[in-house]
Amino acid sequence: MAEELELLSTVPETAPPELAPLWPAKVSFLLGCGMAVLTAAGCLGIYRELGFLWACWTTDPLRSIGILIPPASIVLTLRSWRQHGWEMRGTWWGLVVIALAFFLSLLRQNVMFLAVAGSAAISLIPMSLPVYVYASGIVLLFAGTRVWCSAWFPLGLLLLCQPVPFFSSELIDIPLQNISAQVARSFATLIGFAPTTPQLRLMFSPNFGMFIAPGCDGIRGAVTMGYVALVLGYLKRVSIIRWLALVTSAVLLGYVFNFTRLCVLVLYYRAALGHPTMEGLAKQADYAIGSCLFLTATILFLRLARSKRAEHVQPAVVPEREAPLPRILNVCGKYAALAVTILLALALPSSALRSVRQGAAPTTSSAGRMPRQVGEFAVTRTWYEQQSGITVEQNAAYSTPGSDEVILGVWVASYSHFHDAQQCWLARGLHPDFLTTRPFVTAGGKSIALSTGFYSDGVTDSIVVNAACTPSSCAQFQQLPSSKGVGFLFLKPRLDELSGSGSHPVSIMVRINTLHTNAPKAVTYGQLTDEARKFLSGLDPVSLSGTFQ
Repeated sequence: MAEELELLSTVPETAPPELAPLWPAKVSFLLGCGMAVLTAAGCLGIYRELGFLWACWTTDPLRSIGILIPPASIVLTLRSWRQHGWEMRGTWWGLVVIALAFFLSLLRQNVMFLAVAGSAAISLIPMSLPVYVYASGIVLLFAGTRVWCSAWFPLGLLLLCQPVPFFSSELIDIPLQNISAQVARSFATLIGFAPTTPQLRLMFSPNFGMFIAPGCDGIRGAVTMGYVALVLGYLKRVSIIRWLALVTSAVLLGYVFNFTRLCVLVLYYRAALGHPTMEGLAKQADYAIGSCLFLTATILFLRLARSKRAEHVQPAVVPEREAPLPRILNVCGKYAALAVTILLALALPSSALRSVRQGAAPTTSSAGRMPRQVGEFAVTRTWYEQQSGITVEQNAAYSTPGSDEVILGVWVASYSHFHDAQQCWLARGLHPDFLTTRPFVTAGGKSIALSTGFYSDGVTDSIVVNAACTPSSCAQFQQLPSSKGVGFLFLKPRLDELSGSGSHPVSIMVRINTLHTNAPKAVTYGQLTDEARKFLSGLDPVSLSGTFQ
């Protein structure tokens, strides 16, 4: 017994096997750096979505909170990974998931697949889906399925990178603007400050008045409070019912404090009338009042949420010890496979490297590419349209005596060459009364079948003709029109008709608007179709697409 005790006393003190690191700290650091570099490089495969999201965050105040979602997702994912002891039990299936993310990004550029319910149209391949799939693939490839399951919420946050869907503007934003304006005006009337003249119906003072507009509906504060509650509920591990209650109460609290802000602003405007110094600080007062109220609402909500008892958090899972060398070789092999996948994605015809090398055409040069004369129609004005700060379409208006104004549009967005104009009308809640493919004779006597839709909203009747063209041919979009109830819409050009062109397709649209009359829709549709034929007889869409390559 004494000899055994003596032998045990000579054994050096070491950490228990289950707590020992899988490999030396320097190796872990190098592996982590390599993983970070490859992950960042792989983002080039989903550059379309990332570029659009960045423009959305930096140009749209309503959706600017989305810029905080990716960092929050990364931090919370690393937190879950650390709870599992930074285990590296990745599966090679993660490589397939990463490739799927690149494929979805490319597919979104070429195809539009929508679910239609009444006046709402929702993309079945949302902009944030490739981002989520890519991040999931990285976690699966290197960390493994256990970490991926544990980080379900941080990864799911990436699906909310676009925090407020565009279709919500019609369903939520506009009604809230109306309610906010009514609350503010009602409170102004209550304190004897009623806006009675037409000039003061929306502004309480013509010099420094408060305009009840999109920024006053409270949706930004409510969305911010909702996301704070969403993350807080995850960190506290509350039950699903309590989690939903937290998010709902946070959103409602944001709206309540916004109505309070409007009423306080009315009081400020009432007190500021006749005082030039206070009148000049009205805008700053709006920011100060809103900031103080939002900070108060956040502190109040956090105090209420902190009083809730969190569920028991499971202890960190410690991985079993394995031989370092085979594990390092396995991880290095995954690094190499990921690098090859990224290079293959960038080698595609519409790769990120080619897009960056070509760059986007300046707006002035795009306007100069529009034809100055189309048959008897002369250009009268040019302009461009943007989505979240990105120039997506170059337009020109043409007119001739005895005809309605004709609008010619060319889709110039670099992140998507395919764009069906009919889908834009669908996103606005307008379903076509007639949607078909009709032959039109273009300049030079060549007949081309083009997608044609007729729309009527009770105020304006419109015909929209569009196609995807290359310098060698044009093709209409394949469409499966849906009913006005629930259905699906699949939009894409006929790629087989454009194959072998050697150039990317350019989406071209011709639109004619006229005031709505009591004439039958079929009669108006026929008249607008004749005007479109007259305009297209002097237009060569094939040559026009060549100027926008």
